[in-house]
Amino acid sequence: MTPQTTFETVQAEFPIKKKWAYLNNASIGPCSTRVNDAVSQFLAEVQSHGRLLYPEWCREADGVTKSRIAKLIGAMPNELAFVPNTTQGLSLVANGLDWRDGDNVIIADIEYPSNVYPWLNLRPRGVNVRWVEARQGRIAPKDVEQAIDARTRLVSLSSVQFSNGFRLDLSALSEICKRRRVRLNLDAIQHVGALHLDVSRYQIDYLSAGGHKWLLGPIGSGVFYCRREALETLSPPIVGYHSVDKPLDHTDYELTLRPDAGRFEEALVGFPAIRGLDASVQMLLELSMPAIERHVLDLTSLAIEGLRGQGYEILSPATTAERSGIVSFRHPSVSAASVDARLTAGGVQVAVRRGALRLSPSFYNDTSEIERFLDVLP
Repeated sequence: MTPQTTFETVQAEFPIKKKWAYLNNASIGPCSTRVNDAVSQFLAEVQSHGRLLYPEWCREADGVTKSRIAKLIGAMPNELAFVPNTTQGLSLVANGLDWRDGDNVIIADIEYPSNVYPWLNLRPRGVNVRWVEARQGRIAPKDVEQAIDARTRLVSLSSVQFSNGFRLDLSALSEICKRRRVRLNLDAIQHVGALHLDVSRYQIDYLSAGGHKWLLGPIGSGVFYCRREALETLSPPIVGYHSVDKPLDHTDYELTLRPDAGRFEEALVGFPAIRGLDASVQMLLELSMPAIERHVLDLTSLAIEGLRGQGYEILSPATTAERSGIVSFRHPSVSAASVDARLTAGGVQVAVRRGALRLSPSFYNDTSEIERFLDVLP
């Protein structure tokens, strides 16, 4: 953390704090003034210069922004591609692998729909979906391994579950996939930006994360990671003039794909959203992800302690290794919808998921907002 950037100083960059105790970052995170200014600046450039700055925008996105995101998650810049959302990244894997009739993919029975429908959509191609049943909201690596057979091509799981915040044991899971020669794909939208992640520590083949949740970037921003060694396992399901290594030579039609993950960017990327995402990633790097993780877990610990003191049931995992920025809870007699209405009326924003309430504070939140949340609860 730099001397100039602290959790206290960045709070002033989030105007939403003036109106709400906004504890719903697992849904859509609010943009900071820094992000808003970055997007506005890009649009002003287009307004004033048209296409003139296009080469500069490409160099900035491919060079500067990808380098920052790579640093954030422990990747290399050439392992990254921009996508507009998590679903797009997951679909690149679903539609890019060379499936054969009888192959199967393993997913969990508590996944967000984005990590379900791309795989169900493969059924007409003869691909089977094998479901791992959650045990008390947890996905055990040993259960995943038991589901693997000779026709398993891929394990696709959320590194943090959207409903209860369960955090996967990535070390154990990636070791299983490596040993069984199965590709590992992660939906990491509830992970990146809230918890420290170094993909170089694990054998993760593919990872997708939209920028509009914990990354606090614009809607329509996101990143797809493809491990360098896994690049040739995917064929881009859509190709265009940006997929090739000569995007400005419009009359040379030889289809030679870019030698990096940029091959998955078929045309113009969302420069306004990327500019905003870059501004937010800079803030994350200034604070540092280990420090952000500690701050977020401290806030969730305070919330859990207060909720238990008021008689609420905690549905999220209690152990540190399994915890995340999400706390799922419920009242023993009052419905989740009624509690949510009470909180909204009191200026507190959470979410209702799977019949329970879900709280998700980010790095710009502070203890006063957790205390306000606890005070408003019925």
